[in-house]
Amino acid sequence: MAQKQFTLEDLNFGGTNYKNMTPGDRTLLWWGDRLVHVEASACYTVNPSNGKESLLLTAADLNRSIEAAGGDETATLQGAVSFPYPDQPLVLVTGTKAYTLYNFKTRRVECRIAKTGNEQAASWNAKSRILACVTGDNLYVGGKQLTTDGSRDIVYGQSVHRNEWGIDGGLFWSPDGKLLVYYRMDQSMVTDYPEVNIPEVDDSTHRIATPAPEKYPMAGQASHKVTILVYNTASGRSVQLQAGDPTDRYFTNVAWSPDSKTIYVFELNRDQNDCRLVSYDATTGGKIAELYRETDPKYVEPLHPIVFLPWNADQFILQSQKDGYNHLYLMDKSGHEIKQLTSGKWVVEQLVGFNPQHQSVIIASNELNPLQRNLFAVDLNTGRRTLLGSDTGWHTPALSASGRYLVDKYQAPDVPRHIDIVNVDNGRKLAYYDAPDPWAGYTVPTYECGTIKAADGVTPLYYRMVKPAHFDPAKKYPTVVYVYGGPHAHNVDAGWHWRSRSWETYMAQRGYVLFILDNRGSENRGRDFEQATYRQLGQEEMKDQMKGVEFLRTLPYVDTTRLGVHGWSFGGFMTISLMTNYPDVFKVGVAGGPVIDWKWYEVMYGERYMDTPQSNPEGYAKTSLLPKAKDLKGKLQIIIGYNDPTVVPQHALTFLKACIEAGTQPDFFTYPGQGHNMRGHQSVHLHERITQYFDDYLKPLK
Repeated sequence: MAQKQFTLEDLNFGGTNYKNMTPGDRTLLWWGDRLVHVEASACYTVNPSNGKESLLLTAADLNRSIEAAGGDETATLQGAVSFPYPDQPLVLVTGTKAYTLYNFKTRRVECRIAKTGNEQAASWNAKSRILACVTGDNLYVGGKQLTTDGSRDIVYGQSVHRNEWGIDGGLFWSPDGKLLVYYRMDQSMVTDYPEVNIPEVDDSTHRIATPAPEKYPMAGQASHKVTILVYNTASGRSVQLQAGDPTDRYFTNVAWSPDSKTIYVFELNRDQNDCRLVSYDATTGGKIAELYRETDPKYVEPLHPIVFLPWNADQFILQSQKDGYNHLYLMDKSGHEIKQLTSGKWVVEQLVGFNPQHQSVIIASNELNPLQRNLFAVDLNTGRRTLLGSDTGWHTPALSASGRYLVDKYQAPDVPRHIDIVNVDNGRKLAYYDAPDPWAGYTVPTYECGTIKAADGVTPLYYRMVKPAHFDPAKKYPTVVYVYGGPHAHNVDAGWHWRSRSWETYMAQRGYVLFILDNRGSENRGRDFEQATYRQLGQEEMKDQMKGVEFLRTLPYVDTTRLGVHGWSFGGFMTISLMTNYPDVFKVGVAGGPVIDWKWYEVMYGERYMDTPQSNPEGYAKTSLLPKAKDLKGKLQIIIGYNDPTVVPQHALTFLKACIEAGTQPDFFTYPGQGHNMRGHQSVHLHERITQYFDDYLKPLK
C-alpha cells in the first residue's frame, strides 16, 4: 500500500488538517491533589494510582446553572476552566462574557462577574474574589475605576519593558487578595513608529489607509518610565513604591512576601550590568532594604521572581547564573545567602514547585544532557537530587497543590507524547497516556542529531539533519540551512523528531536535506555560551554556522553548489548576514522579518546585547547589513508583516533601498495587516511561498 504524502495543510499550524497531524494530548489540571482531565463537554477526576476516570462535572449542567443565574452565554470547558480552591468543589470558568464560579456539587453559580468585552488585561483573585482589569486603557478593580489618564501614552496594568526579563503581565495580587500591585508605564516621551493599516479587500467604506503608530524606543533613544503602585481594596487608595527616579531604569520580577506585607522587585540600570533586589513596604510604598546585588562586565538578566519556601516564610529561593549557569540559591529574607542549592555545568530551566513534606524543590534541568529537560526533586537540607520520571526526552511538568503528585508530559525523538503521573514521595510513576503516531501511514523523512565543534575549536554544538524518506547516499541533494541563532531560543532538543519544524518535513519530502545548528549565543548552555556574541551580534554566530557548512562539505550527498539558508526574525538577520558575508557559499536565501541594523531595534533587547550605538559604534557598524547590500550575489527573498511591531518595516525597506543604490536585486513580499509572524491560514500561504522560492532557484540542477 502506497504511503501518503504530506501537504502544508497537514503540516503548517494554519492548515486545515494540522490539528489531526499533531501528537495527541490531554488537558490536565490539578484540583488540589486531585487530577482533572478536561474535555470540551465534561471534566473527569483521574485516580493517580490506577488512572481510572470518574465524571466530575459537565458543560450541560454548567450552562443550565449559568442560564438560571441570568447568563446568556454557552460556556465550554476546555481551555476555559481552573480549580482555584484545592479543598472546595468550585471551578472558575472564564467565558466570553463573564467569569463564573460554579459549585459542581450543588450545581449552582456562586459568583459571576461580567466582562467588558474588550479587556486589555485581567486578573481574578481567588481569596477576595475581586477582578482587576484594564479596559479602555484604564484600570478597574472590583468594578471601581482607579485611573482616568490611561491612554497609549500612559499604560496601566499591562506588560512593560516590551516583555523582557520574563515580564508577561502587569497585575500582581497579594497572597491574601487585599492588595494589588500594578505597573504604570509612561511612554509619552517615546518616539512613535508610523505603522499604517490599509483597508481590507472587501471594505467598501474606507478608501484611505489609516495611521497605526507604535511606541517604539530604539537603541540609544529615549525609553519609557515605569513606576509601580499598590492598591488597597479596603482603603480604596493607591501608593507608589518609592523607588526613585525611573528614568533609564527597569523594574521586573515583582514578588510578594507570604504575609502580604512586603513587595520585592528586581531593579536594573539601563546598561543592564547592575541588578538589585529591593524590598518595599506594601502599606506605605517605602523602601525597606536592598537585599541582593549582582553585577557583570557584560550584562545581568534576571528572569525569575524570588519564591518563598512554603514551610519557612523567612527564606526564599533566588535564581542566578552568577557562577556561569542558572542555579538556585537559598536566601534568608534579609538577603543573606544561606547556600547554593544546585551547581554544575548545566542549567536549571524551571522551578516547578515544592514538596513541603520532604522539604524539597522540584526543578526541570538539562543536567543529564544539554538536549534534554528532565525533572528532579532537590532536598533543601542535603542538596541531593532525585530524578523524577524518565531519564530521556524533554519533559513539561505540572505539580499538585501539596507537591505530592506530578503530571509529567514528555516527548523523545521517537515518542510523540507520553504522560506519566508521578508520585513525588516515592518516585513511582503511572503511565497515563501514550499518543499514537499521527503520521502513521505517511512517508516520513529521517531525523538525525549530532555534534560538531564551534569556531572556538572547543565548544560542542548540536545539530539536526532531516533527510528525504527514500534517501540515497549516492545522490547529491540540494540542502537548506535553517537558522535562528539568537538569544532565548534553541532549535535542537530531545523532543519528537529532535524538535524538527514541520516545514522541514515538507521540504525533505520535496527532495531537500535540511540542516539546523544551534550556534553559540542560543539558550540553555550557560552564561559564557550566551555572552560570546556580546556587542557583535551575528559575528560569532556566523562563524559557528560556517563550521556547519564545513561539516556539510564532508558529506558526499550534500550538493554544496546548491546550498540555501532560511530563518525568521533573528534568523532573518542571520540569513542575510550569511548571504552577504559568504556570497559564494549560499545560492538562495529567504529572510523573514529580518533585523538589518541593530540601531533600529528596541532599547531593552538591543542594548543588552549591543550596548548603545553611542557607546559601541564599531559593533553597530560591523553588524549592520546596509553596507553589505552591495555583496549580495545569490537569490534572496525578504518577507515581512507590513504591520510588524517587533522588527519594524524600516529594517527591510531600508535594506531594499541600499540594494537599489548598490545595483543588487533581492525579491520582496509583504503581508498587509500582519505582525512579526503570520497568523492563521496566511501561514500556509507564507510557507508555500518560501518553498516555491527554493524550488525555483535552488532545486533545479545546473
